[in-house]
Amino acid sequence: MTGFSVLEDLCRRGFEGLRVVGDVHGDAAAFAHAVAGAEAAGLFLLQLGDLTDYGPDSPEALRLMFDLLDAGRGRFLLGNHDHKLRRALTGQRLRIATEGLGLTLEQLAEAPDGYALAERAIEEIAQAPAWLVLGPWGFVHAGWHPSMQHRPSPADAGAQRPDPVLSRAMFGQVTGRMRADGYPERLHGWVDRIAAGMTVYCGHDRRSTDGRPLVQAGAQGGRAVFLDTGAGKGGHLSWIDLPFAALDAAPRKPSRQPFHASGRERPPAIGPQDAGGPIHASGRERPPAIGPLTPKDED
Repeated sequence: MTGFSVLEDLCRRGFEGLRVVGDVHGDAAAFAHAVAGAEAAGLFLLQLGDLTDYGPDSPEALRLMFDLLDAGRGRFLLGNHDHKLRRALTGQRLRIATEGLGLTLEQLAEAPDGYALAERAIEEIAQAPAWLVLGPWGFVHAGWHPSMQHRPSPADAGAQRPDPVLSRAMFGQVTGRMRADGYPERLHGWVDRIAAGMTVYCGHDRRSTDGRPLVQAGAQGGRAVFLDTGAGKGGHLSWIDLPFAALDAAPRKPSRQPFHASGRERPPAIGPQDAGGPIHASGRERPPAIGPLTPKDED
């Protein structure tokens, strides 16, 4: 399926557009609000990765996402926290931060369906795409690379040891140096390499200074929309609604992106900021603000 044929399939199935949701980080109550609103509005939900860690109910965040997958009403991209959760659940040795992955593992151990959720997480995270490209729109958890526009995400990205492009997708662009707060020093020069006319939606970096998703224009005419506003970390969950009707003005250049999810073909999601869709923060409508690869696992 090309990108636009997938869009046509979504339209045939009755979806009016897309709801793109930023990092959830265990804030299941806010995520449930986003999910319910998407269903009521007939929107397909695309979550940009990092479903778990830090927040009060990572098991419920997983349940909500798995229900969307089963119903064919949504999907999630591979985030660094999702990748690390799978590594922990498959018994790999790694550093576990008490307030992050450690909290998720504790919550799963206490949940009545914790074992089933863990088994499902291993399966779904292994097959979650690290990026999606549909015509002039790209979706990734952390950072874009020009090769993503022409190279499909590996079908088993979540089970792989990251190569440089996969690392960029999960961790962004880093210098190899650490900041005073213990996190990697990050660069955003990749925004300047987004092709003209392309909009990339991402999470990972909480770049907003006013609680609203940040939009950054690139030197080549593309732009990035940063949707992480700190859910599960003292902030709130944000999303943007993108109506399919706005695609009528978009250039009809097919994407080479194939479709992979849990061994079943499921419709991916799309949408440009140009669509004029409202940006939301935990249910509140907000206007948009314009505006070496060995990173630390926790962020």
